[in-house]
Amino acid sequence: MLQLAYGILTQGPPAWVPDALRDPWRNMTVIAVMVVLLLLKRYFNGFLNPAERDMHGRVVMITGGTSGIGAAVAKDLARRGAQLVLLTRLPPSNPFLADYIGQLRQETRNTMIYAEQVDLTSLHSIRQFATRWIDNAPPRRLDMLILCADTLTPPGQKRVKTEEGIEETWMVNYLANFHLLGILSPALRAQPFDRDVRVIIPTCSSYIGAPPLSEELDKKKWNPSKAYARSKLAMLVFGQAYQKHLDAYKRPDGLPMTSRVIFVDPGLCRTPGMRRWLSRGSIWGLVCYVAFYAVPWFFLKSAEMGAQSILYAVLDTSLVRGPGGQLIKECQMVDFARMDIKDEAIAKKLWEASDKLIVQTEKEQAALRNLEKKAEEAREKDKKDAAQAEEIDELVQTIKKGKEAEKKSTSRRKNKK
Repeated sequence: MLQLAYGILTQGPPAWVPDALRDPWRNMTVIAVMVVLLLLKRYFNGFLNPAERDMHGRVVMITGGTSGIGAAVAKDLARRGAQLVLLTRLPPSNPFLADYIGQLRQETRNTMIYAEQVDLTSLHSIRQFATRWIDNAPPRRLDMLILCADTLTPPGQKRVKTEEGIEETWMVNYLANFHLLGILSPALRAQPFDRDVRVIIPTCSSYIGAPPLSEELDKKKWNPSKAYARSKLAMLVFGQAYQKHLDAYKRPDGLPMTSRVIFVDPGLCRTPGMRRWLSRGSIWGLVCYVAFYAVPWFFLKSAEMGAQSILYAVLDTSLVRGPGGQLIKECQMVDFARMDIKDEAIAKKLWEASDKLIVQTEKEQAALRNLEKKAEEAREKDKKDAAQAEEIDELVQTIKKGKEAEKKSTSRRKNKK
């Protein structure tokens, strides 16, 4: 090998080397470009999580844990021995969900993985689950709540509302989390003092360009980008207020609260949501995405790399000693890019408006469910009445046939006499 290298340096490349590789400057340029591309790709991938922690016995509740970054987080925590409670739209009996959980248990060798049905587009579904959780006596253990569930409307698509009449992006990205955390608050506060309880809220840098929360985003001003960014900004403002809500609680034992709200910006990643956004939710867009996949592959993180900052927020033991409401990006604390995130007046107004919207919507939906119940009862009654009428008709027909048969029998006897 040394002789070959010495010969190339003194006499040039051997005769069998192609002409395209004989130019040293071209070779150096190619190598330099490859090194630059490699370094850029390494930069776009972000940082790996350096924190380690024993997760055995810890109960972690995750929304959005079946796809994208949430699935990567769930898989890593399951490998570390955490007990996972996945909040999913599908019921646990769904064959696809059952296969997913079975495969996850097999790959991680962790059988403590369960699913609970919670539809984040329905306030009623959220209340049903959260109420069941906090009604348990004694209080169920809950170490962490990771809110990875997320949705968006592709560019150029129309505004979508849930069945309860709330704009879908606002509902899933903000109001569902507000409702869930509001009901689960007693469960978080009831945890022992020595338990490190964390609420992990993934966010996105799009909040920087979001319109102020003081401005209503009506149908005329609405577009997918503004709706998504505004929902992320609202979640940041609420998260700060929620941390103050936890800190204000006075424990019966007189010890301080150790629950922490931690925000995480995982960066831009190749997730199903990002694919839906880049493809604009169309078949042709998906074809273009696949055809030019090298571009998002180079500039965007994988879901596993996007999960690293969330895992850092989960595993780093020093975070419990600091104040809550911190933002983590690339596995390190950073400052928020907007001052209004910590504005108490904006947070109070947002909290009150959210409470009012939930109360109003739940009242309307309860009235509709009551009407549906009465209508269902009326239909059931009509079915029973129809069945009873049919039985009576059959009985009458049977009696008539019996009388006719008796008359025929009597007439035959008379004829014989």
